[in-house]
This record gives sequence, structure tokens and C-alpha cells, in this order.
Amino acid sequence: MGAAIELEGVTKRYREHLAVDSFDVEVPEGSVFGFIGPNGSGKTTTLRMILRIIEQDAGVIRVFGRAHSPSAVDGIGYLPEERGMYRKMTVLRQLMYFARLKGMNSREAKKAALDWLDRFGLEDWKDKKLETLSKGMSQKIQFIATVVSRPRLLILDEPFSGLDPVNRETIRDSLTEMKRNGTTLLFSTHDMPTAEGLCDHICMIYRGQKVLDGSLREIQRQYGQDTVRLGFADNTEVGEDRLAGLGELRSRGRFQEGRLRGDPHEVLRELAALGPLDHFEVVHPSLQDIFVRIAQPSPEEMKAEIEGEEPSHA
Repeated sequence: MGAAIELEGVTKRYREHLAVDSFDVEVPEGSVFGFIGPNGSGKTTTLRMILRIIEQDAGVIRVFGRAHSPSAVDGIGYLPEERGMYRKMTVLRQLMYFARLKGMNSREAKKAALDWLDRFGLEDWKDKKLETLSKGMSQKIQFIATVVSRPRLLILDEPFSGLDPVNRETIRDSLTEMKRNGTTLLFSTHDMPTAEGLCDHICMIYRGQKVLDGSLREIQRQYGQDTVRLGFADNTEVGEDRLAGLGELRSRGRFQEGRLRGDPHEVLRELAALGPLDHFEVVHPSLQDIFVRIAQPSPEEMKAEIEGEEPSHA
């Protein structure tokens, strides 16, 4: 398969702010592609350029091999982070409307809408106005409206935001099934465990530039096995001042995780002397850890922010 999306040297500036800077990325067709980065990093701007909601200032964007093609955009389903639907319209009529906007005839649109409503257990609500539905039901209707036209490419901006665990799992299952049926999925998220569990490929944008691009295994391999996961039988927690060879300690429930800075055998010996150690392993850092390492402000930046100055990124 080829690429569903290709960006080459894409740049977007808002007056003095460089939102996206010479950005290159390729989304393989049929993949689940996670687009991560802190707030303000350029994720949503990039998604909107792919969708032609806004135009890039420089560079080339191709969707299914075509640049600036309305027919390619017609094959995209888009779920924005800021959700919005017609609250006075009935559920079935609304879903049919969105399906017809993407080229389905009335018969196809009705069948597809009813199939999705049945899958989500919402068939009894098809003739109700959206304003009468609960928040959870409304979120599921918004998702159905995005996928009812069977898009080749599905772009979702923070799709799991605000969902309860049951609805989150329902949508995860639907995305997995769509991927099996050949749909390319591109979604932005702050939820690193979800990105780890769903994505074939992960790209991180930070300050408008690409800083990670690859499979989770490839990305973890770049950072090496430098994370220690440890636990004590009596739930003792180690402070960072106790061990010179272990820093950046964080609680992970039953375990603590820290970054290895010395000989792991020496760290193990020192930990064993502190109490009844019952878990110790050296592992690859999680995507969450890698995200924090890249996006966490430096001491200089934190000081500049407190003092109201513009930090230097040189």
C-alpha cells in the first residue's frame, strides 16, 4: 500500500507565531497513526491543513496521492475536538444528512445510519431530537455521524476526550474494526496509554516541528532501556535523594519508575538494602515517559515563564 497522507515541508505562520515549521510526515494507508504533542504544538493546525479548512503557507500536502483535491477530501471523515451538531434535528435525519453530504444516496444513507445505531444500541432513539439525549449518547451520535459514510480516511482530534470508560471502549472497538476493514485512522491524543495500545505508528510534534516519528518499538529503541520499575513488599517509596544512580522517580500505583543514571547492579544492591524489594526490572521507557522528557519545560523556561519573559530556544 501507498501513503494515505503525505506532508512535505509544510509551514504555517500566524503573524509572528510559527505554528508549523517545515513539517514532513507520511501516514501509511491502512494504518492507525497517532499524532501526539502538548497543547499549542501545532497538531490541530496540521489536521486542519490536511482537511483544507486552512491553507498552508508553504509545502505540499497530498491525500491519497493528490494535492488539493476535493474528491480526496470527500473520502475523509473528521471528528473535531470541539463537537457540534444540529440539536433540534432528529438523530436518524441528522445521520442521513451527514452521509448524503459525502455522496451517499438516501437509501444507502438510511441503511448505514440504522446499522450504526443498532451497533451502539441507539436504534430506539432514532426519531428523538439530539437535545433530548444524554451527553454520552450525543458523543456516540457525533462519532457515528463521522463514520456513517464509510470514509477511506478517518481523522479524529482528541476522540476520547470526555468519554466515560464504557463509551471509550465502544469507540475503541469500532476503530479497531474499521482498521481491519481497510480504513486509515489518524488521531491526535494526549492519552499516551491509548496511543500505545492502538497505534501502528506514532508522530510527535513539538513547537511546530517533528521530534518523533516511527513505531512504538522504534521510538523506544532510540531511548534505550533506561527506565527502572521497582516495588517493595511493604509499599516503601524511595525518594530521589536516596540513590545517586536513579532519578526522575514517579509513582505508578504499586510500582515506582525512575530513570537509570548509573550501574543497574549497584542500584539494585542499594535498593535491596532499603527494605524487602519484591520487584525490579530495567525496561524501555513508556510513551508517556518519552512525551514528558521532550515536552517538560527546562529550568530556564520555567524561570522565564514565572518572570514573564520569553524563554530562549536556541
